[in-house]
Amino acid sequence: MTEHEHAHDHAHAVGVKGLLHGLFVPHTHDASDSIDDALEASSAGIRALKISLVILLATTAAQAFVVAFSGSVALLADTVHNFSDALTAIPLWVAFVLGRRAATRRYTYGFGRAEDLAGLFIVFVVLLSAVVAAWQSIDRIVHPRPLENVGWVIVAGVIGFVGNEAVAIYRIRIGRRIGSAALVADGVHARTDGFTSLAVVVGGIGVLAGFPLADPIVGLIISAAIFVLLIGTIRSIGRRLMDGVEPELVDRVEHALLHVSGVDRIERVRLRWVGHRLEGDAVLVLDSVATASVSADAVRSVREHVRNVDDFVVTTCGRPPATVELSEEPR
Repeated sequence: MTEHEHAHDHAHAVGVKGLLHGLFVPHTHDASDSIDDALEASSAGIRALKISLVILLATTAAQAFVVAFSGSVALLADTVHNFSDALTAIPLWVAFVLGRRAATRRYTYGFGRAEDLAGLFIVFVVLLSAVVAAWQSIDRIVHPRPLENVGWVIVAGVIGFVGNEAVAIYRIRIGRRIGSAALVADGVHARTDGFTSLAVVVGGIGVLAGFPLADPIVGLIISAAIFVLLIGTIRSIGRRLMDGVEPELVDRVEHALLHVSGVDRIERVRLRWVGHRLEGDAVLVLDSVATASVSADAVRSVREHVRNVDDFVVTTCGRPPATVELSEEPR
């Protein structure tokens, strides 16, 4: 980590609050080993989706087998949700592939926004799974049926937790490396699902303790947890579609620009996410000793501090105007 990067370390919560923040709100922009090549980043994202898709499908199949002979609606709710999570990898996969395409005369900014649109589809699928899980749980409360093979239900819940946590760790790690908020969010989603699988275990233990309604009640709790999760997901996707970025990224760009020789002050900095890549521009006011290379130096400094920037345009004033544009090869 460079001296500049140290200057932008910011405080994080500690204790239990810090632990929960780290588990469910991981950063997407501060990994020191981030990938700065667009094609390599997209390939890494696709590979992560393929591997996690296989893991989630295997987990879902194991849980569905137990549901077939146990009758647990809590486990059914968890299984349905895990299956929907596996399917959400497909539109995100398609979005990563589309993001590689070069810009056209109609889509002059390229196709990176497909990643954010895939997020809207993910929200719909997750919402549908929550409704199905809640309906099944309410039906079981109104028409109770005995739960069989409780031990296997508990085992299946543990399998769901292990599978989802493995996917969460992998997706979050790769998402942070490539700067994909969608992939990180999918990883956080998987982590939350892992804890709902543990709730299935709690429901099974409740049945063994002589409280048969524990199973459908836990099913309702899982549904409620999914709805709560959706609030954060919708907020995150909405922010991206409105060109919102993390303020820390703006701070990092400003820091990079102010350390360029010849820059007197920053008139404006703009950034936005296009999928898992960044683009933006800045207007700089130069001092009296600025050289002709200040714009190129500024662009280079931004790339060193924020490595997943694709396009960044620097315009200077205070001396004869000059504009330098940083642009990757077409993806």
